[in-house]
Amino acid sequence: MTTFNDIFKSSFLEKVSSFSILDVIIAMAVAFALGLFIYVVYKKTFRGVMYSSSFGVALMAMTLITTLIILAVTSNVILSLGMVGALSIVRFRTAVKEPLDIAFLFWAISAGIVTGAGLIPLAVVGSILIGIVLLVFVNKKTSDTPYIAVISCTDENAEKQVWEILKDNTAKQLLKSKTVTSEGTELTVEIKLKESSAKVCNLLSDAEGVKKCVLVSYNGEYMS
Repeated sequence: MTTFNDIFKSSFLEKVSSFSILDVIIAMAVAFALGLFIYVVYKKTFRGVMYSSSFGVALMAMTLITTLIILAVTSNVILSLGMVGALSIVRFRTAVKEPLDIAFLFWAISAGIVTGAGLIPLAVVGSILIGIVLLVFVNKKTSDTPYIAVISCTDENAEKQVWEILKDNTAKQLLKSKTVTSEGTELTVEIKLKESSAKVCNLLSDAEGVKKCVLVSYNGEYMS
């Protein structure tokens, strides 16, 4: 005979008892703390021109969301298979402008996975170590920054003098292009400086036969 309890009995509601509210709160709190730490490290190590605070918030959200998914997956094998199938059809079309942003994305996802799996000490210690490494190496100042020098010369003698100055005051020089017109010659040279950029630019500008010198910071590939 069907009873009143049988009518309202639901397998969906029974699954609620398989979760520990305390465990969920602890995992989400740790995920939030790790996401906030990742956000702070991203803000401190950002080297681009236009800082996007929304990307930092997305890192925090990604850590929380990944933790929530792993908590659900680890409680049910069937759900884990369905989740893999559902995530396999997801496509992300947003272009990643900075290569380092990929590292932060994987860091946020990994922190969420490890936290959701219950390995909280591993998530905390690992995130701290990763943050220290990024803070040390990304913010490390280097004099190896490449520049593009655009130099306008009046004649061949001025061009020879320019190359002498570059060889004496730069670590490397690589001719990218040379334009010859009736008014003179324009050189585009990729250089790595030994000292301040202002000094080299001043020396080139003061050289006889040099009409103009422009230095531009270059973010392309480094010379081998």
